[in-house]
Amino acid sequence: MYAEEDYLPLSGIQHFVFCRRQWALIHVEELWGENVLTAEGRLLHDKAHDPFAIEKRKDVIITRDLAVHSRELGVSGKCDVVEFFRDDTLGISLLGYSGRWRPRIVEYKRGKSKIDDCDRLQLTAQAMCLEEMLACPKITQSCIFYGETKHREYVELTDALRETVRKMFGEMHEYHSRQHTPRAKVTKSCKRCSLNEQCVPGLSSKHNVAQYIASSLESED
Repeated sequence: MYAEEDYLPLSGIQHFVFCRRQWALIHVEELWGENVLTAEGRLLHDKAHDPFAIEKRKDVIITRDLAVHSRELGVSGKCDVVEFFRDDTLGISLLGYSGRWRPRIVEYKRGKSKIDDCDRLQLTAQAMCLEEMLACPKITQSCIFYGETKHREYVELTDALRETVRKMFGEMHEYHSRQHTPRAKVTKSCKRCSLNEQCVPGLSSKHNVAQYIASSLESED
């Protein structure tokens, strides 16, 4: 169990999956860079977040910008939307509402569904936080709404995803406690990283400074 002052941002798991160095630059060295992709994602989340808006539609309660945390994982964050469905068998009690309710998370993302599991892992981490806070049965399914396709992707929150979440947050806590920033692993993704200029991945590879400058000049020709 982690103390509250040691909590890490839940959303950091996306950065960690994309690049461990990027995660450390943001969450250890406290650097940040904005590009078109991050700006579009922020605007989409702003539309979804309204902590004062709670809707009741027949047998569904919809909450937004719900703060969540987990002492087991040592993380805190927010869920864009949580839908509570009337379920008198598997549901839980909610203050101010009669009956029992089963939660399902809806995470908003720009773009479209990805090959890797970064979005699914963030969704799984949110579910694990909510389960711990509400002392509810496992949330077996939630979904991601993608801004580009205007489509919900339904995600099965498997034991494999949960184990990966635990492992990754364990690594993150280890790096953070040591204030360690890993070396860069140069990939094609480096070009679309918002921290490319701060990271300078070429300088943290096996090449020396002279080789990096020479290769940069060649690429400009």
